[in-house]
Order: sequence, then C-alpha cells, then structure tokens
Amino acid sequence: MQAEVTERRWWGRPLAETRWTLELTRLVVDPVFRSRAGIPRGDGRPVVLLPGFIAGDQTLAVMATWLCRLGYSPHTCGFVANVDCSQRALERVERKVASVYRRHGRRVAVIGHSRGGHLARALAAWQPQRISHAISLGADLQRMFGISAPTQYAVTATRRALHLSGRAGRPRCLTQECDCAFMDHYAGDFPVDAVRLTSIYTKGDGVVRWQTCVVPEADCVEVDGSHTGLIINRRAYGAIGHALARPELGAVA
Repeated sequence: MQAEVTERRWWGRPLAETRWTLELTRLVVDPVFRSRAGIPRGDGRPVVLLPGFIAGDQTLAVMATWLCRLGYSPHTCGFVANVDCSQRALERVERKVASVYRRHGRRVAVIGHSRGGHLARALAAWQPQRISHAISLGADLQRMFGISAPTQYAVTATRRALHLSGRAGRPRCLTQECDCAFMDHYAGDFPVDAVRLTSIYTKGDGVVRWQTCVVPEADCVEVDGSHTGLIINRRAYGAIGHALARPELGAVA
C-alpha cells in the first residue's frame, strides 16, 4: 500500500541539502567508489543516466565514471537542463535508449535522479522490451509533485516560461493534470514481470516527500543523506550496484 502523504504545504529542508558536499567527500574515500566493497562486477550492460529537474548530464559525471569502472557502459542523453515539456523529454530519452539498444544488441538499464526518475519509470512502462532495469533516485513515483513549496515555485516558473516560449506541449504542461502520453506511461500500470524497478530514497530528503518514493511495484531501498546528494551517495551507489546485478526478467515481445 502506498504511503499517505499530507496535502499541507511543505517547505522542505533547504539547509540540509547542503550536505551533498560531505556526501561527495565520503563517497570518494569509500571502498564502494573503487569497486572494492563486495559489489558485483558489471557485465557490460548499457546504462542511460537521466538528470533531475533543472540539472544537466554533467551532474551525473561522477556516477558515469563509477559505472564504467564497475563494468557497465554509461550513456547520457544530452540534457543541458532538464526543464523541457515532459513528453519531449521522454521522447529524447526514448531515442537515446533506442540507439543504445541497437548498438549493444541488448536491453538497457536506466537510472534517473528526481525528475529523471519520472522519465525512467515512464519509459520502462512504455518500452519494456528495451528496458531491463529502471532505478529511481529520490523521485516521487506516486503522483510526481510531492515536492517542497520552493521546488513547486520553480516548476511553476518553468511552466510559465515554456508557455511564453511556445514550447509547452499541452495547456497543463508540467502539472499533474497534463494529458500527454508521458502522464499515461508514468501513472499507468508498471510491467513488473518484465522490468526490475528500484526506488532509492532517503528520509532526510529536503526536496521530495520521501513517502512518495515508496511504491509497491518497486524494490524500495532507504539510504541516509540528502536529495541532491543521492547522485553521489555511497549507500545509494551500493544499492545501484546490487540492483543492476540482478538478472533481468523476461522481455515483452
């Protein structure tokens, strides 16, 4: 059963999010970063990385380096800032995954931080024949907007900018009421018999209500740390390594 989340406005924990610098320091000196912490070696599987809201591919550079050292083949999608219409963002990721799938000749794993986790879940639901593992880091997988008030204001400002520029896909773009195909994939049934879904979250999250990261269709893994720091969190890396090592389920024809 999904956790109930209060509708009361939540201001998050902005000061706690500054812990990411400490989390990075702890990561680089931890055996997990040198792939010496009992994490299974990768088998060369391609992994597509998806950044969070407003963030770009560069925020996942440390993770990409680690995945490569662990034995995987990481790829990014060319996000400079993940602020586009959700449908266009999903289509961008789909094109990248399709290209990587053809190049490697095997199913692809996707790892998404925050909004990237929304895209990972939606794409796995849409293209289970191409996705083997979907891993979400600090993403609301219940309703998408279980976020702090300051983050909601940033989303509202982005939505207005999209409308003014003519790039909004729908009148309700970047809202929970958007009726684009992305929302159908994000909110629809997840193919649990075909794709392994993992949700990694922290109760110290200062941006997303951690309860919304817990869903029955996913293997939910709790770690300590901040929302921002999940992309450089030693415990999260351990969870990612073990999630990727799990054998893939049967592909959908």
